[in-house]
Amino acid sequence: MRKNSSELLAGPIEPIEVLSPTFSGNPQQIADQLSAYLALTAAERDVQGGTPYAQRQAIRDSGLLKLWIPKELGGLGGSWVEIYKVIRTIAKVDSSIAQVFAFQFLMLTSIRLYGLKDQWQSHFKETASKNLWWGNALNPLDNRTIATRANEHLVFNGQKSFCSGSMDSDVLIVSAIEQDTNRFIVAAVPTKRAGIQLNGDWDNMGQRQTDSGSAEFNNLRVEYHELLMNPGPLSSPFSSLRSLVAQLIFTNIYLGIAEGGLEEGVKYTHKNSRVWSASLAKNIQEDPYTLLHYGEFWSSLHAGSVLADHAADLLDKAWQQDLNLTEEERGKVALAVFSAKVNITKAGLDVTSRVFEVAGARATTAKLRMDRYWRNLRVYTLHDPVDYKLKDLGDWALNGAYPTPSFYS
Repeated sequence: MRKNSSELLAGPIEPIEVLSPTFSGNPQQIADQLSAYLALTAAERDVQGGTPYAQRQAIRDSGLLKLWIPKELGGLGGSWVEIYKVIRTIAKVDSSIAQVFAFQFLMLTSIRLYGLKDQWQSHFKETASKNLWWGNALNPLDNRTIATRANEHLVFNGQKSFCSGSMDSDVLIVSAIEQDTNRFIVAAVPTKRAGIQLNGDWDNMGQRQTDSGSAEFNNLRVEYHELLMNPGPLSSPFSSLRSLVAQLIFTNIYLGIAEGGLEEGVKYTHKNSRVWSASLAKNIQEDPYTLLHYGEFWSSLHAGSVLADHAADLLDKAWQQDLNLTEEERGKVALAVFSAKVNITKAGLDVTSRVFEVAGARATTAKLRMDRYWRNLRVYTLHDPVDYKLKDLGDWALNGAYPTPSFYS
């Protein structure tokens, strides 16, 4: 017998088993099939936390891990517009899975922008042929990992935090500070290599199945040919697109979470919400204040989707410029991405919190876990302060200055 959420919180959690679907169709249709599967257990897995092995395997089985890889290298050749819509679709029902899935493309972006052509093409071919899942142990804000030279290789020692998707991955993107030069270096290494310890210690109130815990490196051997340093980070306007890819990942996941919360609120309102005693309406669907609030919710999220799609379209056009991309063109993409992110951060937190005002008190019952939309969004929006994006937008509005490229902008 399946336990309810209160019982799960009180004692041991039994494995949740649901048969994975058979996938067919175009990427968006496959994303819809994945979402229907993930939705069956999303609320219970929010209680469970930990690594969702079965659900990660479903992502592998779907074939979408190679969505961004060019067709000539064995992938599906998806555009950024297409990828972000797929990410948003999954985030509506399971933002944890959406995050680690989206980071697949962020890690592949790192390889493409930071490495030699032979490197990224080789990694792309292997990823497509072997269905590899890439994990993140990059976190440039955490400088506790030090690289030292040892004969013809490097040795990494130290720790990394916020290693999203590292558990159950096949390959990791790792970073360190080189001891002799103080240079920031990036490399791609197999997850199971000796010297890598993934601690599985992520236990936050939201995004509970992203495995965003810590990693430790104990005499990890890194070969020079595994370094992704030519041309390397921030070497050109094109290479600096990585941060904008990341910021637009955040934006679309935020949007998906908010859209999912709104859809859940609508379903609950139709089936269970009651008209307030002071209302003159015959039913909840005609109550003027309920309609007013849902109008506010829909309009703010619709605006968010328009901004996000516009930014993705600009990113696609910028990406096609490759090394011909100018600072001005890159700056225009940054403004669009930041505008979309600021908008959905504020709108999403508002919708996922205030939806209870129209759904009613019974919508807060623990077994529904409707609060997970707000919790997931609140945790994820703290990834980097939105105030700094507003500052950059203000610098443009007042002084005509484009955002300065960095790992975060």
